[in-house]
Amino acid sequence: MELGSLANLRPLGSVVASGWLLRWRRHLLHCLPATVQRWVALRYPKLVVRPHGDDADLLLQVGDEREPIGGADLRTGGPLSALLAQPSRQGWRETWLELPARHVLLRNTSLPAQVRDKLHQVLAYELDRLTPFPAAEVYFDARILGPVARGAKLRVEVAVCRRDDVSDWLERLREGRSPAARLTWEGAWPEANLLPAAERPRPSIAGTLLTQLLVVFVLLLLAAALITPLWQRQQMQEALDTELRRVRSAAVQVEDVREELERARLGSVEVLNRKLEQPRMTDLLKELTELLPDGTWVQTLNVRDGEVDIRGESNQATALIGRLESGPGISAVRFRSPVMQVATTGMERFHISFNYSGPQGD
Repeated sequence: MELGSLANLRPLGSVVASGWLLRWRRHLLHCLPATVQRWVALRYPKLVVRPHGDDADLLLQVGDEREPIGGADLRTGGPLSALLAQPSRQGWRETWLELPARHVLLRNTSLPAQVRDKLHQVLAYELDRLTPFPAAEVYFDARILGPVARGAKLRVEVAVCRRDDVSDWLERLREGRSPAARLTWEGAWPEANLLPAAERPRPSIAGTLLTQLLVVFVLLLLAAALITPLWQRQQMQEALDTELRRVRSAAVQVEDVREELERARLGSVEVLNRKLEQPRMTDLLKELTELLPDGTWVQTLNVRDGEVDIRGESNQATALIGRLESGPGISAVRFRSPVMQVATTGMERFHISFNYSGPQGD
C-alpha cells in the first residue's frame, strides 16, 4: 500500500497523557481481570507506523498484540485504501511512529537531584554536550533510572533522534489527519515519547471529559472492590463481637447459677453431715435410763453440739458423777452447781453436764 493521504481514514481520536498518567494507567490495567483488560484494549486500538526508509509497515495494536494491516510508501502520492480488513475495526485511537533502534542515540548521564521537576528543560541545554547535535535538530526524551551519590544526583537515560529522519513521516501523518501522538523506537521504555508536547495532537474536549469520567468510574469501582471486603469483614466482626458478648453474659449467668446451686448443695450436705455426726437422742435416753439409779428424776434435758445438760432430783445425787462416767460415749461429767437438799421431800437437787459422743462402735 502507498501512503499519499490519510484523509479517507477515520481514526477514533487520540489521547495524550503525561508519563505518570500512562504509568498509572498501565499498572491499573494490570490489576484488572484479563477479560476487562481485553475489553479496554479493544476500545483503545493504535495504528503503529514502522518506517524503513521511504516505506513503512502498518500495524494495528490492541493491548500488547500487533496485527499487520498493510504498508505505506512515502515516495508516491497514491491514496491509502482499505487499511483495515474487518469492518468492525475501522479506526484507532492513536497513531504511533516507531523508528528502528539504529535511528535513536542513547546516552546516560547524571544530573543534580534538584532538576527532577524540570528535567526536559535542563536537558535541552545539555544536548550539545551529550550528543553531536544541537537541540534544534533533534527530538529527545529522557527517563530517571535512579538516585546516585546518596540521593544528591539522578542517573538519567537520554534518547535522541534527528528531526530529518522523521519530519517527512510526521508531516505526511498530519496531512492525513492522523498525526502521530507518540514518536518511539524499537526497544523503547513503555512511556518513551520523543515528540515534544507542543507537537502532539490535542485531545478533544469530549474525549478528555469521557476519559476523565472513565478514570473516575474505574477508581470508584476499584475503591468499591477494595473497600467492600473490608466493610463485610467489619460487619462480620461486629456481629461476632455482639454474639460473643451475649454468649459471655449467658455464660456468666450460668456460672452464677451453678455456684449458687453448689453453695446450696454444700450447705445441705453440711447439715446432713452435722446431723449424722450428732448422737441420736434415743441412744442418749437409753444410756441415761440404764445409768441413773432408781429414785432419780430428770426434770430438764438440753443437748447442744454434743454437750448434755440435765437438771433433776435424786436420793443419791453425789453418786451420779461416777455412774455417768462409766457410761459409753460419756465424758467430762461435772456438776454445774452445788447439790442442794430439798427440805420438803428430802431429795437432792442436782445440775450436771457432760459430753456425749454416742455409743462406742456406732
